[in-house]
Parts: sequence; C-alpha cells; structure tokens
Amino acid sequence: MNHPRAKEIEQFIRSKPVAIFMKGSPQFPQCGFSAHAVECLRAAGVKDPDLASFDILSDPEMRNLVKEYSNWPTYPQVYIRGKFVGGCDVVSDLHERGELKDLVRGE
Repeated sequence: MNHPRAKEIEQFIRSKPVAIFMKGSPQFPQCGFSAHAVECLRAAGVKDPDLASFDILSDPEMRNLVKEYSNWPTYPQVYIRGKFVGGCDVVSDLHERGELKDLVRGE
C-alpha cells in the first residue's frame, strides 16, 4: 500500500501482540461484532496491556485505509503478532475450535 498513513497502520498493528481495528473501544464497543471479537480475544487470554485498539469511528480516513490495507471489507479487523487474522467471524470460529489461544500465545 502506497499511502502516507500506511506506516501508521503498520506501527499500530505491531505495537502490541494483538491489535484490533473496531467500532468503539474494548471497554465500550459500538457494535455487536466488535464486542464479540473482544470477548473472544479476552476468553483466549488476551489481557488489556497486550491489546491495542483503534476506534475506526474516530477517523474516517483511517477507516477506509485499513480496509484497503488488509483487503478486508468489514470491521472489526484483528491482527495477532503483526499478521492479519480476520474479522469477527474468523476470530469467533478460531475461538470455538480452541485455536485462538494458541495464536495468541504464539504457538
């Protein structure tokens, strides 16, 4: 991606072990999908100090850029250890299969 803010996206997703672009914040999600993704991450053992969150409602330009960066059309978007994992449905499926814990732990 060739955009001045691409570096900002990359720095954000590498700032902590888990990063989520979502509507609202982990403490105050603004949509059910974002809330469910955060619930799955917490159930998999992600603690607040290891979770970076970005409220895409606060920055319309970033909201569009992140979709282009990940080539994923919806929010939330979850990154683990700098790698794109997916949205709510993918995170939920990984959690239900018990695989999200392993991803979070780096296994």
